[in-house]
Amino acid sequence: MSTRDESPRAHDMPAEGSNDTQAGTPDVAGTPDVAGTPDVADTADTETPPPRIGVYVCHCGGNISDVVDVQKVADLAAQLPNVVVSRTNTFMCSDPGQTAIAKDIADQGLDRVIVAACSPKLHETTFRNVLQRSGLNPYLYESVNIREQVSWATAAGADATAKATSLVAAAVAKAARLSPLEPIRVDTTARAVVVGAGVAGLRAASDLARAGIEVALVERAAALGGNASVLDHLFPSEEPAGDVLTRLVDDVLAQPRVTIYTEALVESVSGYVGNFTVTVRQPTHGLVLDDEARRSGAAAGRFVPFQGYVFDAARGGGATETARAQRVGPVSGDASGDAGALDAEAPAATVEIEAGAVIVAAGFDHYVPRKGEYGYERIPQVVTLPDFIRWLSSVEPGAGLPDYDGSPVAGVAFIHCVGSRQAEGINKPQPDGHINEYCSRVCCTAALQAICDVQAKRPDVATYDFYQDIRAYGRGHEEYYERASKGGTVFVRWNDQEPPTIAKAKPGDGPAALVRARDGLTWGEEVEAAVDLVVLAVGMQPADVSALVDSLKLPVGADRFLQEVHPKLRPVELSVTGVLVAGTAQGPKDITETAASASAAAAKATALLSLGHVELDPFVAHVDATLCEGTGACVTECPYTGAVELHDYPDGAKRAIVNPALCSGCGACVAVCPARAIDLAGWSLDQYEAMVDAILAGSEAPGR
Repeated sequence: MSTRDESPRAHDMPAEGSNDTQAGTPDVAGTPDVAGTPDVADTADTETPPPRIGVYVCHCGGNISDVVDVQKVADLAAQLPNVVVSRTNTFMCSDPGQTAIAKDIADQGLDRVIVAACSPKLHETTFRNVLQRSGLNPYLYESVNIREQVSWATAAGADATAKATSLVAAAVAKAARLSPLEPIRVDTTARAVVVGAGVAGLRAASDLARAGIEVALVERAAALGGNASVLDHLFPSEEPAGDVLTRLVDDVLAQPRVTIYTEALVESVSGYVGNFTVTVRQPTHGLVLDDEARRSGAAAGRFVPFQGYVFDAARGGGATETARAQRVGPVSGDASGDAGALDAEAPAATVEIEAGAVIVAAGFDHYVPRKGEYGYERIPQVVTLPDFIRWLSSVEPGAGLPDYDGSPVAGVAFIHCVGSRQAEGINKPQPDGHINEYCSRVCCTAALQAICDVQAKRPDVATYDFYQDIRAYGRGHEEYYERASKGGTVFVRWNDQEPPTIAKAKPGDGPAALVRARDGLTWGEEVEAAVDLVVLAVGMQPADVSALVDSLKLPVGADRFLQEVHPKLRPVELSVTGVLVAGTAQGPKDITETAASASAAAAKATALLSLGHVELDPFVAHVDATLCEGTGACVTECPYTGAVELHDYPDGAKRAIVNPALCSGCGACVAVCPARAIDLAGWSLDQYEAMVDAILAGSEAPGR
C-alpha cells in the first residue's frame, strides 16, 4: 500500500458537459431532463484543487495475480501524478475491499477512485455504489479491466505486468479529468407491451397487471398459448397442458388492466425507455379484448387441444354487436380457431401503443427438417416429435399394437438432436446459411417422456433411443431416463461425425424403416433397428422478431436468439434500456424456466415503471452549439434514429441537438464532427488524448 497526501479534499468540481451548450438553443419538446453544462466563463477563474486519486488493484483470487505482478502495478501507480493511495486486495469486490475504498475516501480525502480488476460489466455498479455511499459523485469512478484484457489474454511475466501498468496509468490520466455527472431523468408511461402470448407472455402480463401496470398483450395467432399448446402433458409435473394454459389465460382475463390483441404483428418500435411507441398491424378480423369486451362476454373461450386457448368470437360465434372484440371476415387458419399465419393481403388496421417498457416473449419455432433429412417427407413414417405427441394423445391405453396411418406400430425409434448440435461440414446449412450448433436442452427429456408414454400406454411396442448425449438436466427429468431404461428401451449412442441413417424398408419386409448407427456404448458396433415409426426430436429455433431487432437495434447472439446483457447479473435485460426478454425468445428453456424468466422480466419492468420516472447513465453525446456548424454529419452517422437531429436556431442557423434518452454513447457522431463540437460525457476527447499520452509515456520509459 502506498499513500500520498498532497492537498485537501475537493468537494465541488465543474460538471462535465452532458447536454447541449446553450447558444440560443431552440425549445425541443420531448427531450428528457439532463444536467446542463456550466458556463465556461463562470468557471474559468475558479481555481480547483488538484484531484486526489485512489488506485486499487485486485488479485481476483489468483485470476489476475497468477499472471500479473499486482503489487508492482500498485507501486508504480503510486508514483503517478495525483495518486494519493494505491493498494492491492485479494477480492476488491468483497465487503472488506469495498470497506477499504470507503475508509480511504473518508480518511485520505479521495475524490477519484480507480479499480483495476475484472470487466466493468461485472462490478462497475458495485464500485459506483461505494462512492455514492461515501458521499462522492458515483461517476468519479474509473474501471480498468486487467483480467479479461490482460491476465486472461497475455502470457504471465513482465509483458502482462507492463500492460496492466500502462492501462492503470491511462486510467489515472483520465480520472484526473473526470467531472461529476448527473443521471438523465426520463418520465415513464405506466404501460408495458408484451410481445407473444405463450407461457412467458401470459405469465408476464398477469404479473405486471397485478403490480398495477397496464399491459398490451400482442399475439400473432388467433389462439393463446404458444408452443405449449402442441403438448399433451407437461414434464415433470405431468399436468395436462390445457389445464396449465387455461389457468394462465384465466389469470390474464381476470386482470382489467390487460388488453389482448390477437392476430396482431408488431411492425416497428420507436422511442426510448419510458416512452416507446409500438406500431401494431392487426387484420380487421383480429380481436381486441379489453376490460369492456370481457365484461360483455366477448372474451369467452376454451382450450382446444393442440390449438390453444381459442375465443368464441374467433371461432365464429359469441361476439356481440356492442363488444369491442369484433371480427370482420374469416379467421386466419381454419374455422376451428387454428392459429394459422397472418395474411398480408387481409384488410388491416394499424394501432400505435404508447408504453414505458417492452417485454419480448415471442417464443420459438420448431426446427423443420429439410426434405430427405433422416428420411423426412420421403418416408411417411418419419415424423417430428410434436406430430408424434399429437398422434400418441389419441392412442388409448391397452394391450396390442396401435395403428399409425392404417398400419400397426410394433417398434418406434427416437432420434435426438435433429436441428440441434449441428456440426459444420456434417449438417447442411439452412436457407439462411446457418446451422444450429447449440443444444436445445429440452428435447432429451421431451423424447424420454414420449418413450415413457408409449411404454405406459402400449407396453408391447419396442422403443429405441438414438442419442448423442442424454441431457436430462432439470429436477425430475432424470426419472424419465430411468423409467425408459427399466421399461426396456434400447439406447444407442452415436457421435456427431456419424449420425444415424434412415432407409426405407423393402416392400413385404414388415417394418417401415431401418435405422442404422454406430453405437459408442459397444465400441463402434453397427446397430440396425427395424421400426414402424421414426420420431425426430426436433430442436428450437428463434422466432422471427426482426421488426423489433431492426427498430431497436436489439442484440442477437451467435445462436440468433436475443442476447441478454449478462446471464447472471442482468439475465432478462437487453442492452436497450426498457426492453426485456422472457422465455424462449432468449434461448431454449423448459416451461418452468420460461415462467421464472417471465416473472423476472415483469418484476424488472414494474420496478422501471412504478416510480413514474427512470434515471439513466449520463454517458451520452452533448453538443457545443457555439462550435456546431450544422453539417449534419453526426445525424447521418448516428445509428439510432432520433438520437441526434438538426434543429433551427433563432439566429437562422441549424445546429445539432441530442436526445440523451435515445443516445447510446457509441461516439460515432464524435468521430465525424469536423468542428469537434460534439463530445461524450464521461469519455471526452481530451480524456482519450490524456489516456493515449499516458500509454505512450509508459512505453518510452527506461526498462520497458
